[in-house]
This record gives sequence, C-alpha cells and structure tokens, in this order.
Amino acid sequence: MTLSPINRRKASLVIAGLAAGLLLPFGATGSAQEPKAQRIVSIGGSVTEIVYALGEEGRLVAVDTTSIYPSAARDLPSVGYVRQLAAEGVLALNPDLILAIAGSGPQQTVDVLKAGAVPYVDVPEGYSEEAVIAKVDAIAEALGVADKAEAIKAGITADFKTTRDAVAGAKTHPRVLFLLSAGGGRLMAAGTHSAADAVIRLAGGVNAFGGFEGYKPINAEALVAAAPDYIIAMERPGAHPIKELRKLAGLELTPAGAEPDRLIAVDGQALLGFGPRTAPSLLQLARDLGTVTD
Repeated sequence: MTLSPINRRKASLVIAGLAAGLLLPFGATGSAQEPKAQRIVSIGGSVTEIVYALGEEGRLVAVDTTSIYPSAARDLPSVGYVRQLAAEGVLALNPDLILAIAGSGPQQTVDVLKAGAVPYVDVPEGYSEEAVIAKVDAIAEALGVADKAEAIKAGITADFKTTRDAVAGAKTHPRVLFLLSAGGGRLMAAGTHSAADAVIRLAGGVNAFGGFEGYKPINAEALVAAAPDYIIAMERPGAHPIKELRKLAGLELTPAGAEPDRLIAVDGQALLGFGPRTAPSLLQLARDLGTVTD
C-alpha cells in the first residue's frame, strides 16, 4: 500500500516520537524517574557533615560513631565505628542508600554490602581542597541534589583561598608533631601520607616525623630527637589533651616543652575530616603555629 504525502508525514512523526522516547535515559521522564533515597545510612564524619550542609539530614536513618558534627547527628542510631562495621547492623535499618567514606571496613563487610541490593556509594577520601570538593560532588549526586552543592563548594573554595593566601606569607615554618594518641604514656605520631601530615603542611609547618608513613608509636627518645617546636593533640570527650601532653617523658627537653603555648589541642573531626570546616580550622592552626600573625 502506498501512503499519501500527508499520511507519510504523519507516520514519520509517530516513528520519530517513538524513537525519541526509546533514546531517553531511564529516569528522564516523570513516569520513569526513580524516587530519591529516603532511608540513608551515612558512614564517615565528613560524609555526615556534608549531608547536613546540603540540608538533607531528614533522610538519614543512621550514622557511624565518627559522625559527631553537627551535634544532632549523635541522636541518630549508630552502626558502629567506621572501620568495624557489621553488614547485619547496617542492613537491619532497612536503608535504601549507603554513603560510606573510602576506607570503611572491614573489607569483608564492605564486600557484602556492595554485593547486596541496596545502592552503596564509595565517597572518595583525600587531603586537599580538591578532595573536599570531590566529596561534596559525590554525595550531592548520590542524593540527587547536585544543584545544592554549588554554594557549598563556593564557600569551601573561598575558605581554602583565604587560608592559602595567609600561609603564603609565613616567615617561619616550625617543626610540628601531631600525636594521634598521647594517653597512658603511649605516643602515636603522624607520619607522611596522613591527614595530620597534610594539615601540618597546609598550615605552614614541617612534620617533625616525616621519615615514615601513616601513624606509628614513638618513645621518649624519638620525641626528644625530633625536637618539635609544637605538639598537637586531639580533643576527646572526657579527656584533657594538654594535661596529658605535659606529662610526656622528655617533653621538657624539646622546644615545644620550653614554652607554655607550644602545646595545642584541636577538634580532630573539624581539622582532619577534610570537610566544610577544614579550611577555617587550618587557618586557626596556622595562627596557633605562628605561621599566620594577623
């Protein structure tokens, strides 16, 4: 059968419309669009902090024990420590999305969660401005609120620029020891390729223990030999890090022990978490180290 010119045009339009519908990505139409996750488990302090910064905290059903900021996050059910998770504990909350910072564990648990039916998003970790921006992008995309990320990223970029510009004029670069733990006389120092090493450098200091990677125990002799100008320890609930530092054997033989203001307590999550609060915390640390004097 031969179609008239008018009917041929109608048929072409119908076929074009069907083809366009087939080529649309899933979720591009109102009827096919997947609903946003409404029961989210957030694992990692900076991950949870960014969820709150995006204004999406109402969708959280649980967090891990490192998610202590903002304080409201502490009222949510806990799935345990970020590196000691149990798949059963996470899945028992019936989540429809799991956001987890890279390095969460143990690996066996992560493998089980990734193999399940619940979407699992690895949030990238890193110790730079670019890494913080990447976290925000990954989380905002997973939550379906990419538009909300722009203002947060602009603020992060501005804060890092302020800190970077201030530190650029530093006239001194002190040797800094970051102790992850100083309780009970057991000293755990930060080496290179760690969040603590990154914040020392970004604040204009020099890591006094740049000869090894990660975190390692040290003794009093190593403390004295490192000759730090400043020693940093993290604040912890119920602990007094400055008092603990003053009890360190050999402290009086270091430049840090010779001056009353050379021992510094910091908010570990704000500074080391590499989230929205990291750049302002770095600027404060730079002031404490004397690399910024304004």
